[in-house]
Amino acid sequence: MANTPSNMLELGTRAPYFELPNPSNSSEIQSLEELKGEKGTLVIFMCNHCPFVLHVIDKLTELYEDYNNQGIEFIAINSNNVEKYPADSPEKMIEFQIERNFEFPYLYDESQAVAKAYDAACTPDFYFFDDKLDLVYRGQMDDSRPGNQKEITGEDLIIAFENLLSGNPQEDLQKPSMGCNIKWKE
Repeated sequence: MANTPSNMLELGTRAPYFELPNPSNSSEIQSLEELKGEKGTLVIFMCNHCPFVLHVIDKLTELYEDYNNQGIEFIAINSNNVEKYPADSPEKMIEFQIERNFEFPYLYDESQAVAKAYDAACTPDFYFFDDKLDLVYRGQMDDSRPGNQKEITGEDLIIAFENLLSGNPQEDLQKPSMGCNIKWKE
């Protein structure tokens, strides 16, 4: 399990546009524009097998249930090389979504172009955009990591969501996410 930090894309960056298939929705092509939230959009680079993702997925599902009705949408994207990591295949993505019972879209970035456009580095990697799709937060969900005995709270994301919803400025200190590196093609 490699500890790879996120690259911390510059705040204010406009969300790179994408159109990707959703394996759980008959591989229908879905775009950022049609999926984005009314008030904010959290883009999450993740996969099925990463211990860091497995560590937080239940809390992420809970956060989605808490904030989706407040105008914040989550969009998960799997960019891993499925030839070398078949556990992350589109078929397994469907199984993972059913098994973990999350309802936010989980898209497949086979070309890895979207991960590169976002400068994504690890799973999970979080990018939170406002209603204009400008980046207001990027970094960790909270201080918890597999094995560090810290409670999974979602605190850093909750602060970012609450600041956006209340019109308050975002925290100056944003800590990088940490996880397994994205499994790049050669």
